[in-house]
This record gives sequence, C-alpha cells and structure tokens, in this order.
Amino acid sequence: MTKDEQWMQIAIEEAKLAMKKNEIPVGSVLVKDEKIIAQAHNQPIGNNDPTAHAEIQLLRKAGKQLENYRLVGSTLYVTLEPCAMCFGAMVHARVERIVFGALDPKTGVCGSCIDFNRESFFNHKISITEGVLDKECSDLLRLFFASKRDK
Repeated sequence: MTKDEQWMQIAIEEAKLAMKKNEIPVGSVLVKDEKIIAQAHNQPIGNNDPTAHAEIQLLRKAGKQLENYRLVGSTLYVTLEPCAMCFGAMVHARVERIVFGALDPKTGVCGSCIDFNRESFFNHKISITEGVLDKECSDLLRLFFASKRDK
C-alpha cells in the first residue's frame, strides 16, 4: 500500500463517519511532514451549514491547529473530487497538493466538469492526483445514494 493509499484510507474512515450521521459520505485528511494535521467529514445537514463540506471543515481545523490560515507544504486527501467552493478555499490556504478518490461528474472542478487548476485567475497552482482508492470511495457514495432511493 502506498503512502497516498494509507492516508486516503483514513479519509475513507471519515467518510464512513459522515454516512453514519446521514451525511453524504465524504471524508478528508490534511497531512504535512508525514503527520496528520486534521481530519474531517461532511456535516452540512447536521450543522445546517451549506459550507460544511469535509474539506472546509478540515481547513478550519487545520488552521486552528497550526495557528495559520496558510497551509503551505500540506497535502489534502479527500474521498471525492472537490467542488468550486472547496477548491477555492484550498487555493487561498496554499495547499500544495490535492489527492482525491472518486471523480464527481456533477460538480468536480479538478477535471470532471472543469479543471480550475488550469485557469489563469488563480494565483496558486496545486498539484493534483486523482483516483486513489477510487473504487472504495465510489462504492461508499453508491451505497449511500442507493439506500436513499430505496426509502
């Protein structure tokens, strides 16, 4: 198992926590210098907060942990391709690298719908790795939405 897969496995555990709370199962982990800085999962429903995506929750925790809103040199692992809001926050935080599992053909901005990283209006570029443990990440989402359709 690669380092990326090891960190993504922790993000998957966070996604499972979200699913137990009836939230869309997305989990994330922020790593810097081979150490976990923070981990989080989706909580928009429980928090009544449309911005409470896993990545935003993570960035908030990491900023407090490091006492800095800049997360230079960090890698953000997330089970689902980031949306526009989350990607923008990662740019502002100066995240160095994004590693994600499942593609998001509806709102993904790291290549699925659009590739924000190629746009000239961002002053920071992020290294992106896609598809790490994508089957496991996708399976969680499929299971969650299938259970919603069954009800």
